[in-house]
This record gives sequence, C-alpha cells and structure tokens, in this order.
Amino acid sequence: MPKAIYICYFGLREPLVQTQVIPYLLEICKDRIEMTLLTFDPVRDGEPEEFEVMRADLAAKGIDWHWLPYHKRPSVIATAYDIFRGACSVWRLIGRERIDILHCRIHIPALMAAIARKFSRRKPKLLFDIRGFFPEEYTDAGVWPEGGWLYRTAKRVEKWLLKEADGFVVLTEKAREILFPESAETGVDKFNRPVKVIPCCIDAKRFDTTEKFDRETIRCELNIDDKRVFVYVGSFGGWYLTAEMIDFLSVVHRRYENAFSMILTQRDTEKAENLLLKAGLPKKDFSVESLTPDKVPRVLKAADVAISFIKKCYSKQAASPTKIAEYLAGGLPIVSNSGVGDLDALIEGERVGVILHGFSEQDYQTALADIESILQNKQLPEHCRNIAHKYFDLETVGGESYRRLYRQILSESE
Repeated sequence: MPKAIYICYFGLREPLVQTQVIPYLLEICKDRIEMTLLTFDPVRDGEPEEFEVMRADLAAKGIDWHWLPYHKRPSVIATAYDIFRGACSVWRLIGRERIDILHCRIHIPALMAAIARKFSRRKPKLLFDIRGFFPEEYTDAGVWPEGGWLYRTAKRVEKWLLKEADGFVVLTEKAREILFPESAETGVDKFNRPVKVIPCCIDAKRFDTTEKFDRETIRCELNIDDKRVFVYVGSFGGWYLTAEMIDFLSVVHRRYENAFSMILTQRDTEKAENLLLKAGLPKKDFSVESLTPDKVPRVLKAADVAISFIKKCYSKQAASPTKIAEYLAGGLPIVSNSGVGDLDALIEGERVGVILHGFSEQDYQTALADIESILQNKQLPEHCRNIAHKYFDLETVGGESYRRLYRQILSESE
C-alpha cells in the first residue's frame, strides 16, 4: 500500500486545516493511500490531553498525525529553525515508514521535504502543492520590500523547488499559464511532470443539507423576512478591500429602502460593526456575527447576494477564494472585483454574478442593476449550486483530481 506524508506549516486547529487539508486527505485515502500528516502547532496550556484526542480521531479516519512546535519570533530565525526541525522529522519518517510521496503544501514544507529527500537513501516523489505565489504574496502585502533580500532568497529557493519536484498543483488556470504554459494542452510541463489545476473545493454536502430548511422560515427567525440581504463571509482587512466593501454597502442601502447587510466573520466583529455605523448604516439594517463554519450554510440560505472584494495584484492571479465556492453552494450570485484568479471567467461566463471593474459609485450602481437582472431568473439558486458542484465539489473535483495525480506520480516510480 503506498504511503504519503502531507506537510503543512499550519496548526491542526486552524480553520484552513480543518476545512481544506483534512477533507482533501480523507479523499486521497479513498485510493488506499496510507497518509501521515505533519503540522506545526503553537504550544498552549493543557495540550497533551487535547492532542491525544485529536490524534485518536484522525487515526480512526486513517490519518497518522505528527506535530512539531511552531515558532513565530524572531521571524526569519524562527522559520529557519522550523524548516530544520521539519526536514529532520521528514527524513526520519521517510526511512522508518518507507514513504512513497512527499506532499507539500506551499513553499516552506516543500523546502523541508526537498532537504530531507536530499539526505535520504530512499527517494520518494515530491508533490509541490504550490497553491499561491508565496514570495509575491509577501511583497504585495507589504511584509517584504519588493526586490529585497528576503524576496530574492525566496525566489532562488522557489527555482530550486520547481526543479526538484515531481509534480505540481496550482489553484488557477492563470497560475498555470504563468508557471507551466505548456501544460495547458498536455497536462505536463516541459520535463513531462504532471501539473494539475485544483481550486479550493468545499464539501457541497454541507450545503445540500440546508435543503430541508425553508428559506422563509430562516429569514423570519433572523427578522429579515422582507429585506434585500447582501452577505459577506470572511476576514476584514489584509487582502480584503474593507473600505471599498463598506462603500459598496452604503450604495446598496441608498438604492434599496429594504436593504440589509449581513457580515459573518470569525474575528474583528466590533471593527466591522463600527465601520458600518461610521458609514451611516442604522444598526437595525445590518448584523455582524461570529459563526463557526458548520453554521454558515444555513445562514447563507437567507441571503440574496454575496460580495467578495479582494486586492487586485500579481499574486492574486493564483488565488482561489474558498468563500466563492461557499457562496455558490449556498445558491447566491456574487459581486466581485476583477483580477482575482479565474473569477472573471467563472462569474461572467457562467452568469452567476457581476464583476466590478472599478470602485466608483457609478460602478456600484451598474453592478446592482446587473444583479437585479440576474435575480429575475427563478432558477438562479439552483444554477449557482450546480456551478459549485461542477467546479468546486470536494469529492468529484478536488478529491478525484488529487487521486488521479497520486496515481500518475506513483506509476512513474514503478
């Protein structure tokens, strides 16, 4: 039975790991792959007992979990130390478990794996799950100066990892066009290594179960039964264009007397509420809630339109926002700005929303008029859900793509 290690530079309790990493691993395990998961977890009080519970839960699902402490400061030294510890741990696992595939989620885990393999007698295949443009993300976010030594070092490391890897995953066709343009036709790069585009997928069954809930009942419970509801799910600040989103919602409330804004965020709830109040929205016309992921599908069913404003920059050509898949699975059309991953082609091509090409009031008014036209389609919720299944279903899109990629990589090692 083939064995793989999935290396992730996040802690097991992170929402991203719970909603993205573990569901993907369970899908891969369906092909009789023995999976080991290595994470980096911040140390907290009372963890041994909690970790044993989590370890037992994953073991029951077929995943052998290992973890190392995550170090944050000083940033560069701490990360270098984690890379060293991670490489040593992976090196030991390669020999002890006779690993066949090193599956690495972005650059830092890939560096750990490549170093470990370099010093190992056994040479497992290295799957570089690139996902985003890591060095460019840090410069676009202002964390690293553009052209600085950290950026240049990261690009040199990236170049080496692209040479060392045996297969690749990217999130968007745009990322494929930039990194592996020849693979668009053949599915392999110029060295005959497989390249897969696998967007951020979701478990559509979580949203399908909301069919047993009546939309009008949910709206009545939330006291929004006669409202035109615009919803946003996710964080405030960072990559997300908070000021532009608030401006857009202000225009929404001026256009519709019955407008209601619903913000679902796990943090910064007070900040979000203050921004909406500062923009002149009465408290009765909006809500800001912190919900666990399992409660989001039911609340989304009460909304009419979803929004997603993300900073347009070079690195975001490789982005596949999970919220887009969730919105569509919830049956909602989307208002999004242009220049983010493959969203322009998806939203306009499949007619599941509107793309903003500017942030003026006139742009917002035009988008709202277009959304009104789209909302006239009585089959729109079902159409949005079908598009979610077509492009973002965890099992039929994400899981099957990873399983095929594993088979391809393993067959080349035989």
